[in-house]
Amino acid sequence: MMEVGTTTETAHEEDEDIALSQALDDLTIDDAEFDIPELDTTATLESILTQDDNGFDPELDMDGLYPPGSDSSSDTHSIADGETPDRTPTRGKKKSVQYAIHGSILRHVTLKSVSSQVVSAADRVDAGKPSALAVGMFVAVGTSHGLILVFDPKQTLIWCLGSTAVGAQYGAVSALCINSDNTRLLAGFAKGQMTMWDLSTGKLLRTMTEAHPPGSAVLHIQFTDDPTIAICSDSGGSVFELNFKRVMGIRSCESRCLFSGSRGEVCTLAPLRTNFLVKDHPLKDMMVLAMATLSKVFIVHLKPRLSVIFTKQLKGPATTLPLLAWQIVIIQVTNASRVIDPVLAFGRHDTIYFYQVVYQEGTKVKFAPLQIVKLSYSLLNMQWMNAHSLVTVDTSENLHLLHIRTEEELEVMDLMDIEMVYGNSFFKSIATGSNVSEAMALAGERACYQSFETHKGQLLVLGTKSVHVMTIRPWKDRIQLLVRDGNFKGALQLANSFSSGKARAVLGLHGSPVQKKIVVTEQILNLLHKYVDVSMNQTCPRSGAVYLLEEHFQEVIPVCVDQCLLLNRLDILFGTLYDKFSNDMIARGVFLECLEPYILNDKLTSIPPHVMKDFVEHYRDKEMVPNVEACIVHMDIASLDIHQVVSLCWAYGLYDAIIYVYNKGMNDFITPLEELLQLLKAALSTGNPLSDHQIRLGNKILVYISCCLAGRAYPLGDIPDHLVSDVKEGIWRTLTALHTKDANTDEQAYPTLRLLLKYDTREFLNVLSLAFAEPEFDHDNSDPNRVQSRQRVVDVLLQVMVESIGFTPAQVGFLFTFLARQMAKYENSILVNRLLFDQVLEFLCTPSEECGHEEREQAFLELLNSGGLVSADDDKLLKLAEKAKFNRVCEVLYQRRREFDKILLCYLRETARKPLVFNFIHNVMMGSYYSETEKEAVQKEALNQLEELVAIDARETAQLVIQDFALPLVDIVCQMESKPKLQLEFLQGVFEGRDRGAPTAKSHSEPAIHELYLKLLCQFRKEAVQNFIMTSEGYRLEEALQIVRKFRLSDATAYLLEKAGDIHGAFGILQESLQARIKAVMEVAEVGMENYNTTDASLALASVQATMMVIVQLCQRNTGSMDEKQRETLWFSLLDTVMTSQKRLKLVLTNAHFEVFKDMSRHVLNSMMGYIALPSILQKIMQDPAYNVGKFGEMKELLLGMLDTYTYEKTLLKTTNSLLSQDLYWSLNALVSSSNKALSPREDVCLLCSKRYISSTDPVIIFSCGHTYHTSCFQLAGSSAMIDGHCHWTCHQCI
Repeated sequence: MMEVGTTTETAHEEDEDIALSQALDDLTIDDAEFDIPELDTTATLESILTQDDNGFDPELDMDGLYPPGSDSSSDTHSIADGETPDRTPTRGKKKSVQYAIHGSILRHVTLKSVSSQVVSAADRVDAGKPSALAVGMFVAVGTSHGLILVFDPKQTLIWCLGSTAVGAQYGAVSALCINSDNTRLLAGFAKGQMTMWDLSTGKLLRTMTEAHPPGSAVLHIQFTDDPTIAICSDSGGSVFELNFKRVMGIRSCESRCLFSGSRGEVCTLAPLRTNFLVKDHPLKDMMVLAMATLSKVFIVHLKPRLSVIFTKQLKGPATTLPLLAWQIVIIQVTNASRVIDPVLAFGRHDTIYFYQVVYQEGTKVKFAPLQIVKLSYSLLNMQWMNAHSLVTVDTSENLHLLHIRTEEELEVMDLMDIEMVYGNSFFKSIATGSNVSEAMALAGERACYQSFETHKGQLLVLGTKSVHVMTIRPWKDRIQLLVRDGNFKGALQLANSFSSGKARAVLGLHGSPVQKKIVVTEQILNLLHKYVDVSMNQTCPRSGAVYLLEEHFQEVIPVCVDQCLLLNRLDILFGTLYDKFSNDMIARGVFLECLEPYILNDKLTSIPPHVMKDFVEHYRDKEMVPNVEACIVHMDIASLDIHQVVSLCWAYGLYDAIIYVYNKGMNDFITPLEELLQLLKAALSTGNPLSDHQIRLGNKILVYISCCLAGRAYPLGDIPDHLVSDVKEGIWRTLTALHTKDANTDEQAYPTLRLLLKYDTREFLNVLSLAFAEPEFDHDNSDPNRVQSRQRVVDVLLQVMVESIGFTPAQVGFLFTFLARQMAKYENSILVNRLLFDQVLEFLCTPSEECGHEEREQAFLELLNSGGLVSADDDKLLKLAEKAKFNRVCEVLYQRRREFDKILLCYLRETARKPLVFNFIHNVMMGSYYSETEKEAVQKEALNQLEELVAIDARETAQLVIQDFALPLVDIVCQMESKPKLQLEFLQGVFEGRDRGAPTAKSHSEPAIHELYLKLLCQFRKEAVQNFIMTSEGYRLEEALQIVRKFRLSDATAYLLEKAGDIHGAFGILQESLQARIKAVMEVAEVGMENYNTTDASLALASVQATMMVIVQLCQRNTGSMDEKQRETLWFSLLDTVMTSQKRLKLVLTNAHFEVFKDMSRHVLNSMMGYIALPSILQKIMQDPAYNVGKFGEMKELLLGMLDTYTYEKTLLKTTNSLLSQDLYWSLNALVSSSNKALSPREDVCLLCSKRYISSTDPVIIFSCGHTYHTSCFQLAGSSAMIDGHCHWTCHQCI
């Protein structure tokens, strides 16, 4: 549709506009009337809209939309206490959500001057309510009576465009748009007209009444990058291009239909306007336009010719509208390169898609998918705030700020009090008679396209009585807002997120990451000092108990320590901050105590000497000296006052700290050992039992010696590599010194060794054992100043403990055990004389309370295995081992003597090794290493110990006899005849092995074995009889029947009778059992209600139910092969028993228990309906004396249950038949379709002769697989066969 229209303003309209403008300018607004609060400084529109936004400037927006390696969002979801200032509405605050890690991001400001003038215009000049909004350098508000109010950046009304008379003709303003240079305003109206205004003069330039089909409202109108072209859409779903021209001073407009609503109704459109952000973008000349219907998004370019370049399906409920939003962003391609490209966000319902528009050579445009965001709510509108953040509005009128990259929700703001303007009347085209489609009217019920507009990172929202602006706060303002609320911890946490780069929606923080960190660090330090000042002077309790002050500072000081550690500014922590806290004695003490956990966790390793001095003195005064020791060993020695610390440690016995200071501060590892040994010597010399403190001293000495000899620092870390050798040599010299320094004449030889051996012989020898494993002992150390050899140390130990007095036999025994192990471990490097060696063996074989059996046996075994006893007499060793009950030693000696039957006994004597005996016997019986005589001896011993083997594992024993011994089971079982329980355990192992698939002997299948096992089960384990006769087939029926009848097992007897074919006999036995159990129920219930035992009655009924289920299953299994009379005999007999009992039980059972029995009766009836005709069952019931004299109500439930079962089965049958019929139909249909389908050959040659079949007269055969052959070739290949006189072919390739 092409239309040219030219319109000029009339003098009358100009007069009306001037009059209205003057009226509004002269208007005095009453603050009390409109409830406008008094402000110190009035916010101007210019102050809001002219703020810089780093999301739009490529030179400032260094991070781009998708930087690589972006940190993931935090999982913190706590709600902050801060509130957004300058926000007029208050009722909706309960729905607003701020996340503590981000603080308050959005700043909500009401444009009070604009809002008041819009309301005043509605009241004074009947301008109507706001209906549309446009933002540029000016703010334009359209009204429902056709007026357009234009405000400058100072919120001053500069133009009132149109008139109420024109509004009556055109209807409400339904769409507005300001061009990129803020000189033109386009307006669309509810009745279809469009106007263009000059914003510099306020004049009407064009009126377009026929640019689109009449009778439809203008929904959208947008300028493009070309100031002479605009795009509009109407309620009919059509989109038009408006081409503005001026020829000979006459303005005109030509329109072109871009998309017809008959092909799908366009709900929204968005031309790509690059002039706002990037000059001379290559896409500018293509004029890219995005449009969206209810089911699809499609993008076209208008130049050089109209062409569709992208489509995407959209899904959502019928009540939701599509949304579109463009943004120019910097996209990180690699670490070194970035591109500036448009990104289109589009979505519907709860899904938003992001696509990058990439311009290629020529006119090619590619759309690259970037991200899909799934929301938990339904969308009303969405707008970009900057290249990182998107604002969405849900159907509950909550505004959500989203970080696009991480999909993290940063803040939620309630817009309910704004009373947003909806354009549903335009989508329904009410002004023109509602001539729109039903789908368009339904979807546009909550349309608010014209109520939200973004400009340079600010979001303007149009309410019914006000205009609001949402902006992102600069990063400093977000921090200061928390500070004003007194939330210093939250402010510091937020500042840290800015410093680490994890913060979202950051505004105003520019530069490289290092520069940003410097700026934020300065802010954090200022904030920290302010926090301390406030904590010391304002929030500190002025009165009350001391613990209140301590609790207060315990909350403040760790925050300061954490921040200083995070910033690596300990100079601030121990400088100005410590000085401030030191002004208060309680704060100073809490500060020093708060350092302890950081020191112990190695977060704080260096403290200035003056602070460390205060730390030590404070803990000393508080009698918490042990805490000081734990801290000292984690400290950098340079920060300590050595004299002060050492004096304190000696005074309070802080031995760990003493060792640490000597080792780290002076590289002296010998002096602390010598000093501590003197203290231990003094404690032992008294002859009194050692105190706990003295025992801890001795243990520390042993651990210290062990660490030094292993090259490890005490209590943690490693000795420096260049000191390891010297430290080990010094420690060994101290230990093996013949005399100590300043020794008197009475001092015995080797006093240090003697002292440590007397303190704790076993543990000191363990220390030596660990030291012997060090590499220094692996070579000959002839140098007396170097580490002594193992032999030398052993000789000294023998001299000290054996050749002198003063040690108990137990202590000497520890030495012998130590020697045995070392001789076994280091053979030929440790030698002792024969007499002493015999003493060692005698000690190892002598029971001792101090030295455990396991430890002595292990030492003996190590000596034996290492070859240390090669010259000893094996018989003597065996006697010693047997006497000491060293079974593992005996096993080694028996192995040498090839007495394998005795090894079996060694296994049986040890509880832990008993299960291993089966593997040993199996290896002997199957191994070629063993002779037949040895195997017979082992077998004989095993049979002698059969009872114990069965007790260990009956199944393993049975498999041993069957597989390894290959003995007849009958003979083995007969040997146990006097022990029936043993027989049972053994046979149970036999049959369990069979059930698990183990190989079985021929004798295993003998009926006698099965019948014996059945007899034993009947005698000892009656509960297992039924399962055995049901799973086993090896017994004889007659003998088995005799056995179970002998022990009166009715269920087993019935099963065997059924198996023998005597169905009525089995039924009779089970029926008797059922009657007996019913009788038991009667006996329990007839005691009267006052003595009624609910538990006993429940158990009795459960027994009845179990028996009844068995009878029902018996009838169901067998009545299928009977004639009608036989079936009725069985089922009616069971029914009689149930009916008769039910009448009697009703009188004595409780209602709950009687309902249980009635359920059993219903189960019987339902079960027999599949085998007995329904009329026969009804006749039987009616003839039953229990019912034919009763009332219908007594049998109503029974009959209804039967009818329900009948109905269910009838429905089931009908459904099954229907399914089978459908399946048959579709199967036949598929076969018919397949048979009628033409076959397509894969190639045009015969696969056998490779000749083209087209030129041949020979008939061609083609198979469904596509392979093709000549008939003659196929017959020669032998791939055909005659079946029932017909020739059947099979594909030669597919065989």
